[in-house]
Amino acid sequence: RLPEQQKMSESPLSWFRGVYLPPALHALNKTFVKGGEWQDTDSTQEKRRAFLQDFCRKYNSKKKLQTHLVHLVSRIYVEDRHKVLYCEVPKAGCSNWKRVLMVLSGLAASANNISHDEVHYGKHLRKLDSYDLKGIYTRLNMYTKFIFVRDPMERLVSAFRDKFEHSNSYYHPVFGKAIIKKYRHNADEEALKTGSGVKFKEFIQYLLDSHRPVGMDIHWEQVSKLCYPCLINYDFIGKFETLEEDANYFLQLVGAPANLEFPKFKDRHSSDERTSTEVVRQYLKELSKEERQLTYDFYYLDYLMFNYTSP
Repeated sequence: RLPEQQKMSESPLSWFRGVYLPPALHALNKTFVKGGEWQDTDSTQEKRRAFLQDFCRKYNSKKKLQTHLVHLVSRIYVEDRHKVLYCEVPKAGCSNWKRVLMVLSGLAASANNISHDEVHYGKHLRKLDSYDLKGIYTRLNMYTKFIFVRDPMERLVSAFRDKFEHSNSYYHPVFGKAIIKKYRHNADEEALKTGSGVKFKEFIQYLLDSHRPVGMDIHWEQVSKLCYPCLINYDFIGKFETLEEDANYFLQLVGAPANLEFPKFKDRHSSDERTSTEVVRQYLKELSKEERQLTYDFYYLDYLMFNYTSP
């Protein structure tokens, strides 16, 4: 029996600690798909889903994640009209996916006219953790759940370039100052004051530090901890590497308007070279062999879950 004080302070959501949602493989509803050009995309999709399910079956037989149900779904966006749930993975097309969700829900006429700030700070879209427990379970069981992922190293480098190589009123003072203070010897006053100019090697030192001076951030958190792919059964697994093709096939699957296509434009810093394999290689050269290995180890589960080749 728990002491009365502990009972009172404990959240009712602790009842769901250790909740396990079996990743049973459901057939996708292909009623809306027109034309035979999606055959290869569909075949790739089925392989990805089967691969993830097989991985999770092996992984979960040894370890089950202890967490709250509401925490599990805290990154999932809801679109009730077309009955879809989208787990947000930053730096894998998430800004444009939020634009698409706004169009699907009737909040906007076109994805092309929605600004970056409106997407991320407008609070137009509802998250799954804002519903009561019945609402959460109903949507998890009835809606089409989808996720888009990206090669972990590409995603990491993309996040670093976006947040630290461009002026940023949040990441520089919050993360930059703490990183420079802890990992840069003889840092000058200006750098300590502004937090600008963080080097990739310093960023990696922060990432790998078990005693980080500032916490993790969703832009470089592992997908395994953002979306819990072995606890939530995602019906569709898209990849950034085949973003346009996967996205437009998914839109057909859920019966989106025929004129709605996934946006092609780069959300911000459009003049920058895209973060490609070659760009990543240049950044990894700044690290020691041990640092490269430890960074790979940090994202090890993401590499395995989504069948990405180790760099």
